[in-house]
Amino acid sequence: MHLNLNGKTFAVTGAAQGIGTAIAHGLADAGATVAALDIDAQGLEHFSSLPRVTCHAGDLGDQKNAHTLCADVIAHHGHIDGLITAAGGVRGQAGRPLEDISSDDWQTIFAANVDAAMWCAQAFAPDMKKHGAGRIVTISSGAGLKASLTGIQAYASAKHALIGLTKQLALELGPAGITVNSVAPGFILSNPATERQWQAFGAARQEQIINSIHMRRLGHAKDIADAVIFLCSDKAGWITGQTLQVDGGHS
Repeated sequence: MHLNLNGKTFAVTGAAQGIGTAIAHGLADAGATVAALDIDAQGLEHFSSLPRVTCHAGDLGDQKNAHTLCADVIAHHGHIDGLITAAGGVRGQAGRPLEDISSDDWQTIFAANVDAAMWCAQAFAPDMKKHGAGRIVTISSGAGLKASLTGIQAYASAKHALIGLTKQLALELGPAGITVNSVAPGFILSNPATERQWQAFGAARQEQIINSIHMRRLGHAKDIADAVIFLCSDKAGWITGQTLQVDGGHS
């Protein structure tokens, strides 16, 4: 099945590394124009040589900043056909006992994973409504469906909240022709943070995790990007409010 996104423009948050980078590349390879968004301006520089990719740096966890950045994207490209919210992660945190978690620890992870998705959807949805069509795909996690392997309370809670936001926006935006779905990755070695988490598990825990995956391997960022591209395509026009687990059959 060939997925052609020629003439479409998508915004990808968290595009500076890992899954976000793979999604941006995948969309561009399918013919789309991509606005790559991230708080890490330097991390976006690797897109500079790619055609049809523009870079926009800023803090998406703040409503005002997110709205300003999204307005810049629309002004630059003229319209937006879809949004993929790959920004998030653990923000350098590791699993610790409940009693040790500060308010800042909690809020930082929610801002990156949930607030950024909300404010970008809020900013881009009016333009999609105006055109009577659109795609929003959130990148959640298996941690949004059960407990997190990271042991980070805020991460599991934020990813559950992101799936809830996905379902609510699907209900609200469906009549405007906008589909809203989530992709829930399994464990992906996609950036320095996930590499550190994997090493911290140790050999015995790593073997246990691999053996709990039907495909007996960890995923790749491209596995997630391929699912996102399908959900952004015309082939997924009657799919909304869904969470697609892309985890190799993790039990």
